[in-house]
Amino acid sequence: RHHQIHSERVLRQPTQISLYLKLLVCFILHYFMGIIVSKIQSFMTLQAIKTDISNLVKEKGCGPILIRLSWHDAGVFKEGSGGCPNAVMRFTDAGEGTFGANAGLPDVAVGLLKPIADKYVPDKISNADLWALAANVAIEVMGGPSIKTRFGRKDAKDSSESVEGQGGRLPDGDKEIDHLREIFHPKGFTDKDIVALSGAHTVGHCHLNRSGFDGPWTAEPLKFDNTYFTDLLEKTYEAEKTAKGCPQHRHKESGTMMLISDLALLKDPAFKTHVETYAKDQAAFFKDYVAAWTKLQELGCSDLRDDL
Repeated sequence: RHHQIHSERVLRQPTQISLYLKLLVCFILHYFMGIIVSKIQSFMTLQAIKTDISNLVKEKGCGPILIRLSWHDAGVFKEGSGGCPNAVMRFTDAGEGTFGANAGLPDVAVGLLKPIADKYVPDKISNADLWALAANVAIEVMGGPSIKTRFGRKDAKDSSESVEGQGGRLPDGDKEIDHLREIFHPKGFTDKDIVALSGAHTVGHCHLNRSGFDGPWTAEPLKFDNTYFTDLLEKTYEAEKTAKGCPQHRHKESGTMMLISDLALLKDPAFKTHVETYAKDQAAFFKDYVAAWTKLQELGCSDLRDDL
């Protein structure tokens, strides 16, 4: 009798162990399937948002202002005094939404993105991440490089989360090399980064009612390429003042223009060498632009992630 009971226990033990193993395997599979499903859903949502942005850029020709929106959201960062990208320009009662340097962004750029924001914010993406993504999609739609967007930027709750002023944070178009270095070097940018970032002027226009400057930099302001650099080296520009009294330079034959800060890139050998490189090699420009632009978009950010 004792031998029979012992035999039953021995036979029962493997069955129990097998059951535990099956439960453990099921738990592990369920856990990892959940992760896989979540990543697939995140990927599909991201593709849907990118498609909506791409359609907007193609329909409205608004790529340049979306780049400027992301640039000014992130570019106000200053070590020790805040300014990480938080989409605070949504608020126009005070702060960054009222800065002269941001003219046209709170109403035009934010307005263009509003239907997409209404669709996905805040459940799927923050406004600050949407602005960064919109710029990167716009760059690619206009023929520029593919730029990876990371996510996790937090939205400001109101205008009190703005930086105190724009002075010393964003570059002025009527200033020379020293000013550019004073603005960018404290943010961690090199001379090469400054020249690469300036290359974004290959797209877009200056508007009298926003900046006081007037005209496109290149003959194809919706094409992201290295024409900005070839124009700098090959065209001759004459000084003029706009109807708002702002100094700039105009190429008479094409009607394109350059700012003082653009032509300044030719005056310093450390800057000019990069202008010459990018004029000859668009791939080099794209590579360096992606690196500098990604650094800009992530100023002051922490714990960014690859997925939504």
